[in-house]
Amino acid sequence: MFVVRSLTWGGWARLCATAICLALPGSATPGGTVGVSATLEERKLPMSFKWHAAQPACAQDCAGWIGAVGVITSDTPAKFEEFSSGRNLKGSTVVLDSSGGSVLDAISLGRRWRGLGLRTTVGIVIEKEITGGVARDIVPDAYCESMCVFLLLSGKTRHVPEGAHVRVHQIWMGDRADDAKAASYSADDMMIVERDIGRLAKYTFDMGGTGDLLSLALSVPPWEPLHRLSADELRLTNLVTMDAVADVKTPSDDVVGSVTSKAQDRVVTAPAVVPVIADVSEKSARLAPGTKTAEAHAPTGGAAPATAERK
Repeated sequence: MFVVRSLTWGGWARLCATAICLALPGSATPGGTVGVSATLEERKLPMSFKWHAAQPACAQDCAGWIGAVGVITSDTPAKFEEFSSGRNLKGSTVVLDSSGGSVLDAISLGRRWRGLGLRTTVGIVIEKEITGGVARDIVPDAYCESMCVFLLLSGKTRHVPEGAHVRVHQIWMGDRADDAKAASYSADDMMIVERDIGRLAKYTFDMGGTGDLLSLALSVPPWEPLHRLSADELRLTNLVTMDAVADVKTPSDDVVGSVTSKAQDRVVTAPAVVPVIADVSEKSARLAPGTKTAEAHAPTGGAAPATAERK
């Protein structure tokens, strides 16, 4: 049986130095931290979601935060639906720490987040015990790479704190990203590349991104280090809509945590191959049953030297 493959955006991610992880504010010290939402091991695993509620008697910043950590896989959209069931997510902020993953599943998840009106940022959520409850904070020393960047773009408002790393590169055939130059490619492979670039371009413009984001990302092949976006490039691409993290932390219009009706089921699956890019709709961004979904490779090569990254 002929099986259509999809692309992966990701495969190269950095390894966090132990010394840096231990130095994070709120690291395991007596009498302080309840927990840190992201670790190196969590970033290697399929994406998970964790709810961080505000204090019950909060005067400001009363919206919930969603810690989204790990690799985007074919199961991620369904996991988010399970996570969101019974929660009122209006006004919530998604805090991202991810090396990327499946192109089409990231597109599906990003459209879902935009439909919910979620905000997005990059960081690691920490919780500290305080008198009368638990205080939350966001540590900016986190990574949003590859398709995670397009999840960041899905936010109704978007913020990248100083110290966060937002990095991009090309989409590629997931099963050949490790040695892309030595691999061989068929006409079907080229069709898949063209198709998914078209889908990603449509998504980018639908989310309010610019062609500069696609241009920057698609100019970096998988055998080169990921390109870290500068502050100017973050604005040029419309990946940020604000400069202060305080603008992300705004009061919710509703009481966070109230029970809502169950979230909608995932969109109906469309045919796996769409011959005309102009006819691609939101539904066609989903893969047909049995289709292989590419995943981002787990980090293996360590952090790319800062001098190797294009600024």
